[in-house]
Amino acid sequence: MTNDTIKSARERMKKALGHTTDLLRGIRTSRASSALVDNIRVDYYGTSTPLNQVAQVSVPEPRTLVIKPFDMSAIKDIEKALQKSDLGIAPSNDGKVVILNLPPLSGDQREKYVAKAKEICEEGRVTLRNLRRDANKDADHRLKAKDITEDVCHDLHDDVQELLKEFEGHVAELFDKKSKEILEV
Repeated sequence: MTNDTIKSARERMKKALGHTTDLLRGIRTSRASSALVDNIRVDYYGTSTPLNQVAQVSVPEPRTLVIKPFDMSAIKDIEKALQKSDLGIAPSNDGKVVILNLPPLSGDQREKYVAKAKEICEEGRVTLRNLRRDANKDADHRLKAKDITEDVCHDLHDDVQELLKEFEGHVAELFDKKSKEILEV
């Protein structure tokens, strides 16, 4: 029964870590990545649609993204969505594909992106701590209901704390890796 609490907490923490990872992928680094445009939505026939569902995104060069629409009539909508995005890059359109040329990042931009990555990681840590609190509450409820003993409850709290430390370590690794990518020249 106590394994259920740990198993549930582990699964929820994995999902939180995955979400943090996805958010970090959207932060610009020195190199082009198709993940930069993953969160961009295109107004496609009146429906807000993820860019990767209306176009193929490729990275032919380290600082270039090429977006090839599946439906050529959507090229203007894709270009408009990219202009509205917070990427800060002006797309160019040759009639068949949309090209994003990423200029090199300035020192100030790099610092700003590192700060954004730090903020995302801190939000991830807060989520993990909230999940710890939920698991501990579950253990306390089981103790009150006399489903488990005080010793088992205490052990459960310790196990949940270890789990939190493990996942906070993963978040720290993600931040270190992302900040190195951002600061890379």
